[in-house]
Amino acid sequence: MIDLPRGSLSGQAHILVIVATVIIALFIFRLVRARQLRSKYALLWLVIGVLLLPLAVVPSVLNTVSEWLGVLYSPTIFLLLAVGFLFLVVVHYSWELSRLENRTRTLAEELALLRTRLDGTPSGVSAAPDVD
Repeated sequence: MIDLPRGSLSGQAHILVIVATVIIALFIFRLVRARQLRSKYALLWLVIGVLLLPLAVVPSVLNTVSEWLGVLYSPTIFLLLAVGFLFLVVVHYSWELSRLENRTRTLAEELALLRTRLDGTPSGVSAAPDVD
């Protein structure tokens, strides 16, 4: 195994995180320009990227925060924040999905009523004459 100085490996990791953040930001902009991602979601991801970038540039911030909170292993704070954020994103998407399902159901019901009015027959009733 090659024995590298710790500072060199850490610096490479931070550069990798910065480059990955820039690439992801460019990818998000590309999705917005191609109208494959709505701007409100793009804004969410770009804000998260901007908030994470200082942690890559100045990793001592995470160490300071973990010391303030009394956490021995500083990446635990990052993991806790990431899980909390992902939980909020999932709850928001569930809310959006529920809202869209309700709108779809309402639109389907309105469409069925409009078709019934155009056909002149009630929905579910056959046009065949009744036999007594």
